[in-house]
Amino acid sequence: MAGISMIAMLAAGTVGVRANDSVLKAQSDANQWAVAGHDYGNTRFSSLNQINTENAGKLSLAYSFSLASLRSNESSPIVIGNTLYVSSSWGPKYVYALDAATGARKWTYEPDIPDDVLQYACCDVNNRGVSYADGKIFVGRLDGKLTALDAATGKSLWTAKVVDYKQGSVITSPPVVVRDKVITGFGGGEYGVRGALLAFDINTGKQLWQTYTVPAPDEPGGDTWKGDSAQHGGGAAWLVGSYDPKTDTVYWGTSNPGPWNTAVRSTGDGNFGKLTNLYTASTLALDPNTGKIKWHIQTTPADAWDYDGVNEAVLADLKIGGNTVPTLMKADRNGFFFVANRETGKVLSAEKYVFSNWAKKFDLATMRAEEDPDKRPGPGHPAKDICPNLIGGKNWQPMSFNPQTGLVYIPSNNVCMDWSVGDVTYKRGVFYLGAEFPTKEGPGGFLGELVAWDPVNQKKVWSIKEDLPFNGGTLTTGGGLVFAGNIHGDFRAIDAKSGKVLWSKNLGSGIGAGPVTYQVDGKQYVAIVVGRTAALPAFLGEVGKKMTAAAPEGGSLFVFSVQ
Repeated sequence: MAGISMIAMLAAGTVGVRANDSVLKAQSDANQWAVAGHDYGNTRFSSLNQINTENAGKLSLAYSFSLASLRSNESSPIVIGNTLYVSSSWGPKYVYALDAATGARKWTYEPDIPDDVLQYACCDVNNRGVSYADGKIFVGRLDGKLTALDAATGKSLWTAKVVDYKQGSVITSPPVVVRDKVITGFGGGEYGVRGALLAFDINTGKQLWQTYTVPAPDEPGGDTWKGDSAQHGGGAAWLVGSYDPKTDTVYWGTSNPGPWNTAVRSTGDGNFGKLTNLYTASTLALDPNTGKIKWHIQTTPADAWDYDGVNEAVLADLKIGGNTVPTLMKADRNGFFFVANRETGKVLSAEKYVFSNWAKKFDLATMRAEEDPDKRPGPGHPAKDICPNLIGGKNWQPMSFNPQTGLVYIPSNNVCMDWSVGDVTYKRGVFYLGAEFPTKEGPGGFLGELVAWDPVNQKKVWSIKEDLPFNGGTLTTGGGLVFAGNIHGDFRAIDAKSGKVLWSKNLGSGIGAGPVTYQVDGKQYVAIVVGRTAALPAFLGEVGKKMTAAAPEGGSLFVFSVQ
């Protein structure tokens, strides 16, 4: 039904010349969790099966570790050898190296983060983890910097300035390392920044290239912007990237355009013609050597709903029509699940995975959604009951793909909104929006849903409905399991085929992070970071109040095993 091979399984000998050998070696060892998304393809699938459907009910706490930082802890740890590396929120305030089996602390890194970063961090002071390569740990920071640490000692090796955070550009997600280059983006779509991806030398921190994700008027795609609006056009690449060693291609999603009032940068209505605002709300394929954009898929042209296109690209080979196809999968915020050929950029299918009414369908021939004109807000045209809400059918919380079941496990949202636009003026370091967007509950009496999705046949196989949105990312394993948390703090082991909950434990604070699994000295562990979001509920009115009331803030790492 689905793929039998993944990026993670590519042999180091055939692609090492194109990738980073240390990362390939680490991700090919099933005992480790070498990349935030487990592997270059962000599959979040581990073949480990010591913990399985037969014994998951016997999971118990192996150890816990306080991150000493409250508020929006969203890190997925990585595990190299017998060492677990995890970051906290607020900068990060700390990066820790722990004994992966016992939780004993090996070292702590505390960067000097300015006190004023909160006002420039759109959607909280989170940090989603670190990256590893060549004996180094790399961490992006809220002050717009990238730091390399010695993995053995925690000593700072170099720090490079990526961007001026005071324009509203913080770094919250781990970089991608390809050969000698550490590639990162930054946030700021809500502040009117001009998005970009940058690469730095792995040994010195020297900047090697920079690619703007919003073209200037004299660059290809520059004519898709009204006047000089591109200079504050958003398109920030603030979440995680993916990498295909076979074709030597990096994939990255870009955020919404700025401002939210489409009349500033496009026509203000659905007749936007060529004013599509490239390369916002898109997936970009780039050459990691030069940063040159090879091709792009724009999933929401002339976006009017804050349908960020940053969600992670999951790379896997799928059986489609009797052929094995190298694909890129993306659960877009706009409510459509996209499957594309990752070598050519051709979109193979795009179907709704959540309730969505802003568009009837996505037309593969024109590469545009067939919009409902009543749902596109613009000057003098407020729109009501638009689904999904600006947090999207799926937000940043990572999905996972299991090649054994052929299913993708998506933490989805069922929230809607009204939307009206107003005048807006750019001011550096201040929200650049020009819209009001009261939240409404989605239909059906639930606000979140864990969806098991068949990407080949584009259909839901099973789901678990949640009373609130913004639930945790997922992990899937060779033991036939899916692990996922929710905003109440319930952490669950679920049968990957049926959706039956086999084990559940409340961890005291809401969960957004994606779990990880690893094995040390023959024992398998499952780890999860907890710490409820604090800033995002402010965007969601009464729904946000329910999210805040669901659990207190927190900041801890919990690690489980079958004793």
